[in-house]
Amino acid sequence: MNTTRRRLCQAMGLGTLWALGTGHTAPATTELVWRERRLQGFGTTLTIKAAHTDIGALADALDESVSLLQHLDQILSLFREDSAVRQLNAKGELRKPPAELVKVLEVAQSISARCDGKFDVTVQPLWEAFDGARGQGGVPDERRLAAARALVGWRKMQVEPDRIRLAQKGMGVTLNGIAQGHAADRVKALLQSYGVAHALIDTGEWLPVGRSVRQAPWVLGVADPRDESRFLTRLVADGRALATSSDSLTTFTPDYRHHHIFDPRTGRSPLALSGVTVAAPSGALADALTKVFFVAGPDQVDHLARQWNVDVMWVDKQGNRGITPGLRQI
Repeated sequence: MNTTRRRLCQAMGLGTLWALGTGHTAPATTELVWRERRLQGFGTTLTIKAAHTDIGALADALDESVSLLQHLDQILSLFREDSAVRQLNAKGELRKPPAELVKVLEVAQSISARCDGKFDVTVQPLWEAFDGARGQGGVPDERRLAAARALVGWRKMQVEPDRIRLAQKGMGVTLNGIAQGHAADRVKALLQSYGVAHALIDTGEWLPVGRSVRQAPWVLGVADPRDESRFLTRLVADGRALATSSDSLTTFTPDYRHHHIFDPRTGRSPLALSGVTVAAPSGALADALTKVFFVAGPDQVDHLARQWNVDVMWVDKQGNRGITPGLRQI
C-alpha cells in the first residue's frame, strides 16, 4: 500500500500481469468496433479497451469512463495533493466526504473485519516510517517502528456518510491497496450500462469483460517478480477481476525483506511470499486480498481461497509456486 505505483507500458509490469495473446481465434458473430483510451491516474497509466457495434455509443462510453477515472483519482489517490484522502490524512477528519470515498472505506472496513485485520488501509504511517528511514540509508529502529505501529488500526477509523474521522493524531490512510480495483469495477459497470459486452480494463488491476479482439478469451501473463521479462505462467481470464502484488514493486532493502506490503499487526513486511495473484468477483476484492494472502503466507492460501471463494497463484522467495484449481493456465 505504497505511495509509489508501478510503471506500466501496455500492461502491468514490474512483476505483475501482462495482456498477451488470446488463444485460438473463434469466428466473429457480430461486427464489433474496438477503441482504446489511455490516461494518467493513481500514479500510473490507465487503459481501457472496449468494443461495440455502435461507434457513437462506444465513444460516449469511453469518454465517460475517462471522466469517471479522473474523478476517482481526484478523490482516492495519494498522488494528488488536493485529493480527498490527502485532506483526510492532513486534517484527521473529513466532514461531508465524497460518497466514493465513503464507499471504498466501507468496503475496506468490511474486508478488514472479515480477515482479522490482515488488510488495513490505515498502514500509511508504516509506509512513511520505512520511506523516511530509507532516505537515511536504513530501516526504522524499534522505537520508530513501534510509534508508527501504534497509529495503525482499522477500528480507529470512523466511517459515516457525513463524516470520516481518524481517532489518533498522526494516523493516515492509503487506498493504494484497493482504489484501483474499485476503479476497475466502476468502469466495468459504466461500460456495461452503454451495452459494452467486450472490454479489457487496466487500472493497475485487471478486469476482463467478455472476449478479446479476436473473439477469444482474454489471456494475462503473470510476470516473475525477480525478472519482469519472464512469465511465470499465462492465465485464461474467466470474467473475474485479477490483481497482483509483489515484493519487487517498492523495496526498502535490496534483499526484498522489507517492502511496501505490511503486516498491520507487526508493522513489518511478510517474509515468505514474493508475489500473489488473486482472481475474485470484483476488482476491489481481488486488489485487497492480494495483501491478505501475502500476510497469511503460503500455508494458508488454500484454506483462505475456499473461505473467500477466490482463486490464487503465489510464488515464494525461493521461487516455489502454487495455484488453486480454479485458475486455468496455458
